[in-house]
Amino acid sequence: MLRERVSDNIHIFTSDLYAQVTAGAIVTPAGAILVDSLPFPAESREVASFIPRISPPGVKYVILTHYHADHAYGAYLFPEADLVCHHLCRQLLQERGQPALEEARAHEPLLEEVELRLPDVTFEGEEMALQLAGQLVRLIWAPGHTKDLVMVYVEDEQVLFASDTMMPVPSIVDGNVRAFRESLAKIRNLEIKNLVQGHGEVVLVGEVDGVVRASLNYLDRIEAKVAAAIESGEGKSALREDDIESTGLSRLPIHGQVQQIHVANLLALYDRRVSG
Repeated sequence: MLRERVSDNIHIFTSDLYAQVTAGAIVTPAGAILVDSLPFPAESREVASFIPRISPPGVKYVILTHYHADHAYGAYLFPEADLVCHHLCRQLLQERGQPALEEARAHEPLLEEVELRLPDVTFEGEEMALQLAGQLVRLIWAPGHTKDLVMVYVEDEQVLFASDTMMPVPSIVDGNVRAFRESLAKIRNLEIKNLVQGHGEVVLVGEVDGVVRASLNYLDRIEAKVAAAIESGEGKSALREDDIESTGLSRLPIHGQVQQIHVANLLALYDRRVSG
């Protein structure tokens, strides 16, 4: 697991085991706020053992940015902390969480001990403020990747945990393209020194506008590709062979999984358009 520091009070953890998924610790004198919890217990335990070294009071809050397993499964290892998320996240964990975990366990022995934990604190609407020892953190609802996703903005540090609203390639298989565009626009309204992607490397201040534009351009390109496949009658066969480089993005990040995500996006969008 990669561990790095992006400000005096913020540490980032990037998984080596799954698609460079990230988590982060916001340190205050009263304890730490953990943003997401990584999927595999071995890495989540590394985080749990590291945090008391930088924040002796331990973890006071764990924020789940959305219900997906790679962000939520490690939460059970922080029983002393209140678990916080959007109310839609709690709903999705209740509806889909346990069946998905049981299926995942059948294919991945490293998840055998994972216990699904439901949130203690939820909010509805566009935003929630969380304050600990003077550190103000804003939870900003940003649907698109999923309908429950929240970004976490650390006001004084000007650090944004964008979660999967920002990845090396947008993923809309479980989401909505229009909502995704609106959420990307929210990033442009924030003063950002460092942007922590849900997967991949930290984006620095001078790069933020460029990566937002690249994501918006990608969404335009995949909609055009799907429309062309439907109009030409080529259908899914053409989309399965499509190269992500044709959208202006690289296939290299997140351990080479970008191309797989791209094709999944095209097929999901095609099915939605065809089914109406």
